[in-house]
Amino acid sequence: MEQLLTTCLYDRHISLNAQMSPFGGFMMPIQYSSITNEHIAVRTRAGMFDVSHMGEMFVSGPDAEKFVNHIFSNDIRGMHPGKVLYGMMLYPQGTVVDDLLVYKEFEAGHFLLVVNASNISKDYDWICSQAEGYDVKVGNASAVWGEIALQGPLAEKLAVEALGLDKVRELGFYTYAEMEWKGDRMIVSRTGYTGEDGFEIYCSHKAICEIWDILLEAGVEPCGLGCRDTLRFEAGLPLYGHELSDTITPVEAGLGMFVKLDKDEFIGKDAVAAQKAAGISRKLVGIELDDKAIPRAGYPVESDGVQVGTVTTGYRSISTDRSVCVAMLDRPFTELGTKVEVRIRKKTFPGTVCRKRFYETHYKK
Repeated sequence: MEQLLTTCLYDRHISLNAQMSPFGGFMMPIQYSSITNEHIAVRTRAGMFDVSHMGEMFVSGPDAEKFVNHIFSNDIRGMHPGKVLYGMMLYPQGTVVDDLLVYKEFEAGHFLLVVNASNISKDYDWICSQAEGYDVKVGNASAVWGEIALQGPLAEKLAVEALGLDKVRELGFYTYAEMEWKGDRMIVSRTGYTGEDGFEIYCSHKAICEIWDILLEAGVEPCGLGCRDTLRFEAGLPLYGHELSDTITPVEAGLGMFVKLDKDEFIGKDAVAAQKAAGISRKLVGIELDDKAIPRAGYPVESDGVQVGTVTTGYRSISTDRSVCVAMLDRPFTELGTKVEVRIRKKTFPGTVCRKRFYETHYKK
């Protein structure tokens, strides 16, 4: 049996009586008070998440920009230091190794890649395996960095007043700044996974524990991965293993905008270009049920008794009080307004295909 890892904040989760559960190879908090309370706190005030399980990898060297552009679907050419880009690493057949953030550092030829916790080892091996012929150094620093996500409409106020991070006022969406916390290097980006304004704070384990304590004392709601999922789902943000995987392409997931086919080359380019040219046979869409029944991942979606797709994520949306899901459907059934049914155990419940963003996001542009 695989030994589960813990983050630097594990003892604090236990002291707060968090409900703990395995996730991505780590023992992580699922909720503290309740998923609903924590979800509402982020939507209306502020909440903080331990996301120290995420992976941090650094790529540096004379060929760093060329190499990162080779393994990354988005385009980092001309990317300004302090900018963050979302995109994917693809297999040659166009399916997804992982989705990730790329940070262009202020030191020339240096990039930070932030990857999903469940994929750290796989991603590191993949990146290293593609580096032959490039003058680069790849380092996996996941074990030495901690991370807190501070999210919600009061995030900026708290970052300034409770933590003294005045520079965050200057940050636009998907930008970051280098700072220090008592001599330790700190990276603070205006990014998140909730659909609200907020920041992701990277620093040493000791510093992250101190920052957590300060924010807790300031009244910030500690939040678990349960509401992180309900929040990202409402905002139309994908989760690897559900809306993205090694069997799903970015085009099928509706993320083609993050695949820059005008680049000279990158891994998976030819496959994605061919799929775009030929047209896709299936697509991720939203579905709203007429009933209060709750669709869950893996439930079949049917039309006239024939399965035409599968739910990837579903909830009774906390923010909108609607029973909604995201599902991968066969192409003839993906048009907005199409009537389908979701099978929940022995019954089917009628629904309508809709946009897969169920909540209006509130990012600071």
